[in-house]
Amino acid sequence: MASRSRRGGAPAREDELRRDERAEQQASAPQGPVLPPPPLVDYGVFMQGLVQAMQTQAHTQAALQAQLEAQQAQVPAQDHDGPSTMERFKRMLPLSFKGESDPLLAKSWMREIEKIF
Repeated sequence: MASRSRRGGAPAREDELRRDERAEQQASAPQGPVLPPPPLVDYGVFMQGLVQAMQTQAHTQAALQAQLEAQQAQVPAQDHDGPSTMERFKRMLPLSFKGESDPLLAKSWMREIEKIF
């Protein structure tokens, strides 16, 4: 019986070792797709591109600012024919709506505002 247990015991140990080896291999195996290493970066070229992008942004911002200033300079020239619509509306002393829940009061307020317009 002793010889039987040796034969029976040895393969069981080998199976355990094989299972342990497989588990280690599976644990160390990467999960999902294997990606290549990232490319090397030439930081000099990267910085040149960054500087160029910043210069382009500054140029675009300056052009937009000049365009905005030109538009604002034209607006007063077009509006010299008198007070603005809002100023004329305020001169009529419109009633302010206080959020009453009565629909008749709301309609009345709307009619008064429409008369002013």
